[in-house]
Amino acid sequence: MVDTETYTIEGPDGDTDAFDLPAGLVDVLSEQGENPAAVVGDVALLSFVQRAHTVVHHAEGDVPADLAEINDVAEELFEERFGVSFGEATGHQH
Repeated sequence: MVDTETYTIEGPDGDTDAFDLPAGLVDVLSEQGENPAAVVGDVALLSFVQRAHTVVHHAEGDVPADLAEINDVAEELFEERFGVSFGEATGHQH
């Protein structure tokens, strides 16, 4: 049986949530010597940006301007963290 590892995230208001991942999963997604918490952060940011992109660019009908702006900022934060645009990283230019 595979053990689990618990990760905790903290929001800007101090609220927290914890979740378990199978032990070794973060290592599979890591480069040698990479901080496990940073890997979890990378995956979280990627997931949020993917979801924002989907909501804005694959929605049927008009998208409210605030959602488009949220997506733009999310994609900027992605590029700051990873050094490439979201479109370049995913091959999904919009």
